[in-house]
Amino acid sequence: MSPTTALARNMPAKILFVDDEPDLESLICQKFRQKIRTGEYQVFFAHNGVEALSTLREQPDIDIILTDINMPVMDGMALLAKLNELVTMVKTVVISAYGDLGNIRKAMNGGAFDFLIKPLNFQDLEITINKTLCHVQQLKENERFRQEREEKLRQSEAREREKAIQLELALQNLQRTQSQLIQTEKMSSLGQLISGIAHEINNPVNFIYGNLSYVNDYTHQLLSLITLYQEHDAHNYPEIEALIEKIELEFIKEDMPKMLSSMKLGAERIRQIVLTLRNFSRLDEAEMKPVNIHEGIDSSLVILQSQLKAKPNSSSIQVIKEYGDLPQIECYACQLNQVFMNLLSNAIYALNHYDKKLSPDPIKNEPRTITIATSLLNRDWVRICFKDNGPGMTSDVINRLFNPFFTTKPLGDGTGLGLSISYQIVVEKHGGDLKCFSQPDRGAEFVIEIPIRQNNRIEMKAT
Repeated sequence: MSPTTALARNMPAKILFVDDEPDLESLICQKFRQKIRTGEYQVFFAHNGVEALSTLREQPDIDIILTDINMPVMDGMALLAKLNELVTMVKTVVISAYGDLGNIRKAMNGGAFDFLIKPLNFQDLEITINKTLCHVQQLKENERFRQEREEKLRQSEAREREKAIQLELALQNLQRTQSQLIQTEKMSSLGQLISGIAHEINNPVNFIYGNLSYVNDYTHQLLSLITLYQEHDAHNYPEIEALIEKIELEFIKEDMPKMLSSMKLGAERIRQIVLTLRNFSRLDEAEMKPVNIHEGIDSSLVILQSQLKAKPNSSSIQVIKEYGDLPQIECYACQLNQVFMNLLSNAIYALNHYDKKLSPDPIKNEPRTITIATSLLNRDWVRICFKDNGPGMTSDVINRLFNPFFTTKPLGDGTGLGLSISYQIVVEKHGGDLKCFSQPDRGAEFVIEIPIRQNNRIEMKAT
């Protein structure tokens, strides 16, 4: 690179002369007046090392320092040591009347770029300045290239990080979509199965229930006829009296109405279960509409009733209902029922497996319970809480609880989709919130907060 590179860039080469000789400044200005006038050189002067450091602080982009060794306050070698500590690109040329090998070696070992001997030969000085400028400019070019490479590398890393973030988001969206499809298909199949079973059961149950009143009337009429016949003619026929005694007619007359009443109660119970199953599936109510969410919770409990009963390895689970006076909630009923089912199933699973780790005494002293509480959060929002006294969870588990495919259950017992889907249904589909509060061995509480009407989604909830 030529010594005029800085000039070609309209950047004068900045040179600092450090010497206590009073005539040096005028001599330098005279010898380099052409380069100074054309702007190729910009020269500065200092009388000792302290002044030189002050000038360097004011002009940090100085290219060359030419310094004498013997000066008051701070000599050239001390200045050279200070410059090495600053780690700048400035190059130093030492000038001295003592040009013995020892001084030269000392200066070069101290970090000097070159060494000139007084009295100065200005031709040699100009050659040294040009040579030093070439070196400084090369260092600056290298530094500029290095910074450009680092900037390009940072930009490239930023782009790659952005791509990685986008890929991660795409993967999460894909997983979420996959989990939605899987769970939706599963719930759709379950809903169709429940609806189909309910329909198939409903027809024969209606037939039985509808005819029970007639059977009851006919039975009473026949019993009345038998009683009347028994009063008038039965004693004339020993065979009839023997049969009456054999079949225990009096007991039949007393027990038959009771049997019919029990059959009627059983048929009514089956009709209620069928109604509950249809209420849970709600396949005919896919759109958003106002519903009684207590019915949805109760229908989920009916379906899970068998899991609440005591088993050889676990105690029964008591369900405590603390229902508030709620208005009808505008929601996707089938989807919200799915959330209730998931939360209740997880609570039952946790309680049943918690029993296996405890001795009978703690279980007897603190029976397993699931408390379901509903309340008005304010005039526009409702809160639904599912709380159990099971094993609880750590903060690490809670932080990942709603991630797709995350599960604490053994392989084969869970897919990690239930809570993820529940979160999406509550938060994304209904504009609500689903939170979990838990500590190890202190149980867990899931809290759902949803707006009563969907046009209240953007309104603030009461704290």
